[in-house]
Amino acid sequence: MINKINTGGALSHLDKLENQSIYVLREAYSRFRDVAMLWSIGKDSTTMLWLARKAFFGKLPFPVMHIDTSYKFKEIYEFRDRRVREWGLNLIIAKNEEALQGGMSCNKNRLQCCTALKTEALKQAIAKHKFKALYLAIRRDEHGIRAKERVFSPRDEDFEWNYQNQPPELWDQYKTQAATEEHLRVHPMLGWREIDIWRYIQRENIPMVSLYLAKNGKRYRSIGCEPCCQPVESEADTIDKIIEELEVTKITERSGRAQDKETAYMMQKLRSLGYM
Repeated sequence: MINKINTGGALSHLDKLENQSIYVLREAYSRFRDVAMLWSIGKDSTTMLWLARKAFFGKLPFPVMHIDTSYKFKEIYEFRDRRVREWGLNLIIAKNEEALQGGMSCNKNRLQCCTALKTEALKQAIAKHKFKALYLAIRRDEHGIRAKERVFSPRDEDFEWNYQNQPPELWDQYKTQAATEEHLRVHPMLGWREIDIWRYIQRENIPMVSLYLAKNGKRYRSIGCEPCCQPVESEADTIDKIIEELEVTKITERSGRAQDKETAYMMQKLRSLGYM
C-alpha cells in the first residue's frame, strides 16, 4: 500500500526529498508524454519507481525500461518479473542482441562491454520507441562524475552528454525544453544520499532484491551484472543494520563495481557516450 504524500505540517528530511522528487516526476511528465523510466531493479531505481507510483496515484502512465545485458543476477530477474505482475507495469526489455550474438561479454574490455550492452542498447531503445525524455535514479553522492549532473540534463542527437556545458539550475528553475534533436535525462533523486534511500525504504516498507542483505558475512551495496559486482564484508542482514552500518562505514558505495576500478575516468567516458 502506497502512503499518501505529505503536503502539510512540519516536514522531515525524507518528506522534503520525497516531495521534491515527486514534483520533478510530475513536472517532466507535464512537459513530455514520450517518456520512460529506466529501472535497473536496484535500490535507487526501485525507490524512484515507488515514488512515481505515489506521484501518479498507483498507476504509471509511462513504461519502465530494463537495459538487460543478460548477465544480471538471477535475483534481479526474479524480482523484476514479480513486481511487474504485482504493480501492473508496462515493461520494456532492451537488449543489444547483435552484440550478444557476436560474443560480447564482460570477458572483453570493460569499457567496450558496457558501451555495447548498456549504452548502445539504450540508444537502440530510445530510437525505436522515440522517447523524448528518460527518468533515471542517479544520485550525486554515488560517483564523482554524477556530481556534475543536472535534474533536467540534455543529450545531443548522438545521445552524448557534454558535462562541460550543462544548463544552470538556480532556485529549482529547470531547463525543461529540449531541442528537436535532443532528448532529456530527468534525475528526480540527485539530492538523495545512500543512507536516505535506505531510511526511506525502511519507512515505506519498499521491497528490495535480497542481495542487499548480508549472507555468510557479505552483502552487495551496488548490484548490476553479476560478473562485475563484488560483495563487501558485512553482517547487516536487516535494513536497520544496513542503516547502522552506513552511519559509520568508510567504504565507498561502488567499491564492488568493476567498471569503477579500471581507470579514474572510465565512468566519465561512459556517461559522456550516453551511459546511465
